[in-house]
Amino acid sequence: MKAIVTVIGKDHVGIIAAVCALLSGYGVNILNISQSILQEYFVMVMLVDLTSCTSSIVELSEKLDLSGQERGLSIRIQREDIFNAMHRI
Repeated sequence: MKAIVTVIGKDHVGIIAAVCALLSGYGVNILNISQSILQEYFVMVMLVDLTSCTSSIVELSEKLDLSGQERGLSIRIQREDIFNAMHRI
């Protein structure tokens, strides 16, 4: 299963490294990353593959949220099919 991870918050050193390390620790494969800085805000969208993930998407979501709170970021994960359905016009 594929999912979309979004990261938003004030820019600071180590955001990409921290998120990638957390995902790697759960066996999540990163397929694509798009990131930019909008004024002082960091924005990243990742397409990830959860096929080899060692936890449920609910548990992973909780870990990402907790990690984000510790770093002053909003980190969310959503299944790709749900993400696509919500963004169809």
